[in-house]
Amino acid sequence: MKCGGCVRAVEQRLLAQPGVRQASVNLLNRTAWVGLDPETAMPEPAQPLIESLAAMGYRAAVRNLDDEDRPLSLAERQQQQSWWQRWRQLMVALLLLVFSVSGHLAEAGQLPLPPLADIRLHALVATIALLLPGRPILVQGWRSAWAGAPGMDTLVGLGMGSAYLASLVALFWPAVGWQCFFNEPVMLLGFVLMGRFLEERARFRTGRALQELARLQPDEALLLLGSGAQARVESVRVGALRPGDRLRVLPGDRIPVDSRVLEGYSSLDVSSLTGEPLPLVAAVGQELAAGSLNLQSSLELEVLRPGRESAVARIIALVESAQARKAPIQTLTDRVAGRFSVVVMLLALVTLLFWWLIGAQLWPHVLSAAPSIHQHGGHRSLGLGAETPFVLGLQLSIAVLVVACPCALGLATPTAITVGSGLAARSGVLFRGGDVIEAASHLRTLFFDKTGTLTVGRPTVRAVERSGLEGSESSLIQLAASLEAQTRHPLAHALLQRAQQLELPLLEVSEACTLAGDGVRAQVQGHGLCRVGRPAWLLKDGVEIAEDQRRWWNAQEEQGATVVAVALTDASGSSQLQGLIALDDEPRADAPKALVQLRAMGVQLGLLSGDRQAPVRHLALQLGLPLRELAWELLPQQKLERIDQARQASSDPVGMVGDGINDAPALAAADLGIAVGTGTQIAIDTADLVVLGDRLEAIPMALRLARRTMAKVRQNLIWAFGYNLVVLPIAAGVLLPGFGVVLSPPLAALLMAMSSITVVVNALLLGRHD
Repeated sequence: MKCGGCVRAVEQRLLAQPGVRQASVNLLNRTAWVGLDPETAMPEPAQPLIESLAAMGYRAAVRNLDDEDRPLSLAERQQQQSWWQRWRQLMVALLLLVFSVSGHLAEAGQLPLPPLADIRLHALVATIALLLPGRPILVQGWRSAWAGAPGMDTLVGLGMGSAYLASLVALFWPAVGWQCFFNEPVMLLGFVLMGRFLEERARFRTGRALQELARLQPDEALLLLGSGAQARVESVRVGALRPGDRLRVLPGDRIPVDSRVLEGYSSLDVSSLTGEPLPLVAAVGQELAAGSLNLQSSLELEVLRPGRESAVARIIALVESAQARKAPIQTLTDRVAGRFSVVVMLLALVTLLFWWLIGAQLWPHVLSAAPSIHQHGGHRSLGLGAETPFVLGLQLSIAVLVVACPCALGLATPTAITVGSGLAARSGVLFRGGDVIEAASHLRTLFFDKTGTLTVGRPTVRAVERSGLEGSESSLIQLAASLEAQTRHPLAHALLQRAQQLELPLLEVSEACTLAGDGVRAQVQGHGLCRVGRPAWLLKDGVEIAEDQRRWWNAQEEQGATVVAVALTDASGSSQLQGLIALDDEPRADAPKALVQLRAMGVQLGLLSGDRQAPVRHLALQLGLPLRELAWELLPQQKLERIDQARQASSDPVGMVGDGINDAPALAAADLGIAVGTGTQIAIDTADLVVLGDRLEAIPMALRLARRTMAKVRQNLIWAFGYNLVVLPIAAGVLLPGFGVVLSPPLAALLMAMSSITVVVNALLLGRHD
């Protein structure tokens, strides 16, 4: 694929196939993500798609990500693009340009090589150039035109072919009075090939961030075979590892796959994955993500997941998926680019007819009256002067065909999106698509959850209030921890940690059910139905809380603690409060700074919490949040209502930051759902933007990067549209009668190539601020 017209044509062809529900084509990395209808059963669903694209002249293949087709190693990736493949195109282009320039100099008498001025030699070289290096352009241009989707190759092929055929006619039938300009297809092809080489090199650089992520996962690992003194180490490829295998990781090596520490104690650098500068302590039982760098001592690990399911592989998959999802602004661009080539061909035809039949008669001075200038043996350089109306019209129409640049239109958005999403991933932030980046750039309202988002999410038990004289603190903690072990709420960690400190075994639990925003209920062996959660939830269900316990509850919350209640229901259906537990959670260290940065960016903030008023206001006081930005005792449905109200009050996107199960509906409902990577998997899965690690400062960084990325998109689009709006009229001869300015086809080819390169290089400038 060469331009936005190709993208549009491929998407339309894929969407026209039976069973295809959606298709997104990326011009930059030349991939198509196709969503199939699950109700349409096909033994080989990709084969009809491949055949349909083959009919258009595009070769396609299924991209398998299973273990046998693992991500290529660094050596294999470099081998794929060999030296000869990458540089042959440039060498051919330079040879063509050297010959063409030498021919011009020989014609002018400035180079004492008479054979180079022989028109027959120029005809032979032009023929060889079009049949060998130019053949792929001509064939693909014809195929795409025949399929009803003309693109960049069609325009260039028409330009080269028409100049060559006109020169052949002038050579074999001199009576027509046309000039021969065999040099021009050669020079035009040379500029096109050189431009595509430079563009390809620039494109390669746009994916550098993704390549750096891929390098985090080593190609080989040290596999431990045997045990004890008989254990030996063997080097194996990462793709061969299976869950349960034992590995040895030496200091200075990276963790090859997601693993658990069996033996050893060390510290790891995880900054490449999460952006977190502080080392991670690795002790026995600790889970380690692939790509982490072992800093201190040797570790013995157990493989948890194969390489294709590792943290690095998932990050790369998310980034590639993000690059495939288009920003809304790109939809209009692709629609325009899809029709652009047809409009240019019509303009070229109008240009030819106008100057051939009308223009030369209106302004006869535009025709050259000096046939001796740069002319030897009937050969003339196209663009240096035309002696007949037809040649003038042909010259200008070729310039129109060649100078048009749908490539720049097609590359304007995906280049910036690719660079931006790659830079974000390298900083520990994952955008799920170009549409997410565009939404983030316009974000003006952002709501936060409290527990686990603005707070550390690792609370501790602060105090316990038993109900009456029955039971003990230990039995209350044991009940609460047994139920909380069934959930991933941040408060569960505190209760489980306290149970471990007291060396309390967890009770057998069945029929556990988590009620988002309220708590957990389950059958506990020997105790019956037990509920742990918000005191207000238990009150609503008829559990009585004595006046002295309510005073204790209020006092704890005024000091910033979160209170959970524990109740048992006996066989008769009577529910009794067993006690109250106060848990305290510290705010994240970087939360105040992150909120200040967001306010400085013009983002309106809000706190939506299910906690009671007192702890929410206590946290707000610590973080400097005003009362008008707070909301407390909200159920998940009420959080959705607040988001809808904010959306109705402003046309800009509304964002939500959360980490727990009860945040998942709000994250899904918000225009921009942001999940903190240390939260639950359901929150991460429903979010549009994932912050790896627990750095809240990554959120303003991500929003700034999104704004800069969309600024680059707008700059690229202004350049791409502006370039075509300016150069197409000049190429058509608008300035020729009054100013004598004519755009020769070789110069047009150079401008076309530079237009595409400019778009890619401008996107690469995003990295200068990184």
